[in-house]
Amino acid sequence: MASTLHSNARTTPQIRRELQEAPPSVSDPELARRYSITRATVRKWRRRRTEVEDRSHCPQTLHTTLTPEQEAIVVQVREVALLSLDNLLIVAREFLNPDLTRASVDRCLRRHGVGNLQALKREQATEPVEPGHKPFREYVPGFVHVDVKYLPQMADQPSRGYLFVAIDRTSRWVYLKVRRSKTAEAARGFLKKLLQQAPFCITHVVTDNGKEFTDRFTTTGERKPTGRHPFDQVCAEHDIEHRLIRPKRPQTNGMVERFNGRIADLLRTRHLDSGQHLDDTFRDYQRLYNHHIGQKALGHRTPVETLKAWQQDRPDLFRKRVYNQARPESYFQAKAIQYAAA
Repeated sequence: MASTLHSNARTTPQIRRELQEAPPSVSDPELARRYSITRATVRKWRRRRTEVEDRSHCPQTLHTTLTPEQEAIVVQVREVALLSLDNLLIVAREFLNPDLTRASVDRCLRRHGVGNLQALKREQATEPVEPGHKPFREYVPGFVHVDVKYLPQMADQPSRGYLFVAIDRTSRWVYLKVRRSKTAEAARGFLKKLLQQAPFCITHVVTDNGKEFTDRFTTTGERKPTGRHPFDQVCAEHDIEHRLIRPKRPQTNGMVERFNGRIADLLRTRHLDSGQHLDDTFRDYQRLYNHHIGQKALGHRTPVETLKAWQQDRPDLFRKRVYNQARPESYFQAKAIQYAAA
């Protein structure tokens, strides 16, 4: 059985055992000098006789806000009603103790082993719980999320630019393009470029309800898309299903939103002095992200490595060969790899 040792312990179980087995004729000061420890430590371990493990530092008496009877009630309500921590706090304040804090309730639940509400629900479930959404890994390449991110205005540009972003749901392969405007024609041009650059056949495109992507909303309210929007026309020409997220539900397009967070971090940690510098930064980062940055969600493979595996198993999903690009050697790109992998 493994011994329990505190991180700052100055003695090992073997030394403690030797202290306990030392004959009474050997004094405490002599043992302290021999093992380079204090006399108090020697006395402590000689007094414990056979015990060589550190004892708990937790206080024997816990000063809790709730009495044992109240704690039992809180635990019972948690197990029966399956209330969240915040809802349970409201009930406990109303009926048990008005001065109760959220941290006190949380510590109480943890002490009694019911701190994890999801685990408690799984234990009490009488039948398997169906997932609330379809896992991304069940899709094949070709289901693409598209969004637009505002860019800072560069010193040599008359106005700010817009970064159009596309990311494949299955492989996380991305395509980036800077546009000077956020119009329907700009979105249409981006989609055409995406169709040229993507090695796989695009079957679905998910976007928000911006005017650059759809005519779903007008000044009079919501309507069914007419199909005459330039973005929808390109989708129809290539048999692509254009899906729109629910209004005010950006989390539906969460994959591309999270990637936009990476772009925000990239911009925040780089000094960009021109529009060309900005374009070059995105081009380099796209290459790094697709070819050289392994991702945990992909089993620590890169998006291109994931696509190559898919192409070997399902070549019918692809329109051109997937290939690797040479690893960059410049200082900036090496630093970008280090930053992105952090």
